[in-house]
Amino acid sequence: MAIPVLDHTGARGGRPVATVPAVSYALIALNTLVFLLGPAAGINPLYGRGQARVCAEQRYEQRWGAVPAELLAGRPLTAEQLAQAPDPVPGCPAAPTPGKHPALSVLSALFLHAGWLHLLGNLLFLHVFGPTVEERFGRARFVLFYLAAGSLATYGFALAEAHAPDSTRVLIGASGAISAVLGAYLRLHPRARVTTLVPLLLFLPLRFPAWLVLGLWFALQWWSVHSAGPGVAYLVHVIGFAAGFLFACTLATRPPRRPG
Repeated sequence: MAIPVLDHTGARGGRPVATVPAVSYALIALNTLVFLLGPAAGINPLYGRGQARVCAEQRYEQRWGAVPAELLAGRPLTAEQLAQAPDPVPGCPAAPTPGKHPALSVLSALFLHAGWLHLLGNLLFLHVFGPTVEERFGRARFVLFYLAAGSLATYGFALAEAHAPDSTRVLIGASGAISAVLGAYLRLHPRARVTTLVPLLLFLPLRFPAWLVLGLWFALQWWSVHSAGPGVAYLVHVIGFAAGFLFACTLATRPPRRPG
């Protein structure tokens, strides 16, 4: 899989990017802060060490993550439902979360990540593609777009998993929202050049058009929905990407925003 590291739309039309992408940077900072303070990072002593930290991480994700069955029912899972659900971690039975609001967990789940690779992978894509989309949308519209698209992708996944055994598993991560950013970028700048590291070529940096980089990425996500095993909610990526692309269609015919 190619790894995008830089986009080159900042020089389009001979002019630099006009505004600081404050929302993109703020989202990167917030995701990082939440991760460092939570148990998954493994550096907060409040969550203990070893098995204690692993169990604390499961409770944390159950409390703040999005669970498809909870979203569709509008209430937290009961103790009976949790007892019938498979334990994600042996020796750490899931506990009820009274007072949890499933609708709000859709938003909180966007800022949780399961590990360093999960976090860094998402934030790399947001860093590369987010500023250009933010400049075109404007800050207020971009943050609303990010949160709405992430929520839509999560609810779409919940509907698809309504009768599946995994409907009681926790869904976390910013992937749905960031996939929407990728979809919007592809629609707005399909011919933009993207510097990409290619692992098969010893991470040689090469420039490819966005339609190729993001088109192949989307094709891989679509293929993974039907062939990959449990662990990654690839359907969230597909729904988010499609939502971002379609929303950007409403802006593609308008001229770019210029600072006043």
